[in-house]
Amino acid sequence: MKKNHSIDMCSGSLADKILLFALPLMASSLLQLLFNAADVVVVGRFAGKEALAAVGSNTSLINLTINLFVGLSVGTNVVVARDLGAGRHDNVSRSVHTALTLALASGVAMMVFGAVMVRQLLEWMSSPTDVIDLATVYLRVYFLGMPANLVYNFGAAILRAQGDTQRSLYYLTFAGVVNVLLNLFFVIALRMDVTGVALATIIAQYISAALVMRCLTRETGPLHLNLRQLGLRWRVVRQILQVGLPAGFQGMVFSLSNVVIQSSLNSFDDAVLVAGSAAGSNIETFVYVSMNAFHQAAITFVGQNYGSGQCGRVDKVARQCVGFATLFGIAFGNLAYLFGRQLAGIYAPGEPEVIEQALARMMFICCPYFICGIMDALVGVLRGLGSSVIPMITSIVGACGLRLLWVAVIFPVYHTPSSLYLSYPVSWSITALFHLLFLLVVVRPRAFAKARSNGPAYLSTEGRHPEPTKK
Repeated sequence: MKKNHSIDMCSGSLADKILLFALPLMASSLLQLLFNAADVVVVGRFAGKEALAAVGSNTSLINLTINLFVGLSVGTNVVVARDLGAGRHDNVSRSVHTALTLALASGVAMMVFGAVMVRQLLEWMSSPTDVIDLATVYLRVYFLGMPANLVYNFGAAILRAQGDTQRSLYYLTFAGVVNVLLNLFFVIALRMDVTGVALATIIAQYISAALVMRCLTRETGPLHLNLRQLGLRWRVVRQILQVGLPAGFQGMVFSLSNVVIQSSLNSFDDAVLVAGSAAGSNIETFVYVSMNAFHQAAITFVGQNYGSGQCGRVDKVARQCVGFATLFGIAFGNLAYLFGRQLAGIYAPGEPEVIEQALARMMFICCPYFICGIMDALVGVLRGLGSSVIPMITSIVGACGLRLLWVAVIFPVYHTPSSLYLSYPVSWSITALFHLLFLLVVVRPRAFAKARSNGPAYLSTEGRHPEPTKK
């Protein structure tokens, strides 16, 4: 008997289903991070601190260049989840084929862009002179994997729309093992330094993309992929863009603000500081994905329940996702800082100055990281309700704009790395408050009024969906 990988999000208890959805997604995201972390650890141990800085300092630039298209995968998730909740299976099939076509085309475009522009982008970021050549080589090889990167992300978003986060975990586990083994082989045996770790990463990305495509072609339900039906349906493209473009643009602007902060760190022209910041940033990202899993859960659970007209369950999803993100953020953020010396030592063994720089960064970012989790969970609720422009605007004003203002006004007066790091918790707090106010005052009332005024069959005669019977 074929195993059912979907989750019934529209009836029954929620907390256990949210965890069933989020925990495999969390593990998948951790494995995806290991692609880059394995690169950083291997070069830090076997190729020196210049190679470590070259690989580790590229994260914000990579995120800047791909976040627009990752945002489109969020749009795909929302569109597919809402149609699944409403039972519109023909629409789901059209969305699947359109989304994967969009992923392939975008990936090829990004690959060409990276080959041409990476050196110029690094120069604009004021990359240190002893790092820029190695960083250019790493990024040019890395961008060859963009088609696979985007196909995997769009395919995984499609699977998440029905609650399936387990199979993407299996695929990334296999690809992650391959990545680590190839890292060791290329760097230690063949002495390929940054070229080797980049090559290992893109091979792993193509493996995970092939596995998710194989999974979708074998699906028997509405998510089934027929390669002959690939193509762009412009109505579906518009629906994906309505949510995905603001989400992607928001991610790009967030990454731009991080690039500006990275450039400000580069201005010290200190490879030890850049390497320490890179190590600390990699550790922090592991904490971030533990919270971000509940952002993804909020998008999918809200999308399905809103699609089926169950406004009461939308409120419950919002409360529980924010609560889980807070708990995981407090626990993992403080544990990461508590064991920060040991964790940073993995990236830079025998480099006490690099480790101290990593700890200095983590003190300002890891401990209050739960605020970022609250902010992202609220964004997930807003996007699940179909609102992507408002969180984009509030994020640009509350987080990104404040960070840029901070670099322009505060940093010249307090010219230290610590003053840059402090901008993160301050901007998260302000942005989270903006998101909460817009959700309660603007988006939720309008969305619920629209659901009730449409009067579909799943609403009761009073315009409210009766709460499901507890089992």
